[in-house]
Amino acid sequence: MCHVIIGIGADLCNIERIGETLERFGERFVTRVFTEVERERSERRAERVASYAKRFAAKEACAKALGTGMRMGTAWREMGVVNLKSGRPTMELTGGAAMRLTAITPAGHRAVIHLTITDDKPFAQAFVVIEAIAEAFE
Repeated sequence: MCHVIIGIGADLCNIERIGETLERFGERFVTRVFTEVERERSERRAERVASYAKRFAAKEACAKALGTGMRMGTAWREMGVVNLKSGRPTMELTGGAAMRLTAITPAGHRAVIHLTITDDKPFAQAFVVIEAIAEAFE
């Protein structure tokens, strides 16, 4: 066994709802839910609200792939969308989310998180697949 899927998650988010939440709660919502990297990237975007909505959907999809949802010690800012040098998005996990990932990763394997995010108003969508790759096959 060299590669195994250990988690799959998907989420669909209404961009307008995120926009309303941003208007209502502003900085309080942004700092509670998003990492500094996510905030910096979203604030530079012409489609700021859609950018936040895609990242929100990615967090939800990641929590589902971890098998926890937004509970069991998994917090919003512990799952952050980051981009690889190629530009491809992935998730960076810290705290309880990282511990959960370690717990579901089989011994002798390393976890790789695959993420795709998109938007088409009024929706943002994210899919997360967590793959375990056997260290012997690298």
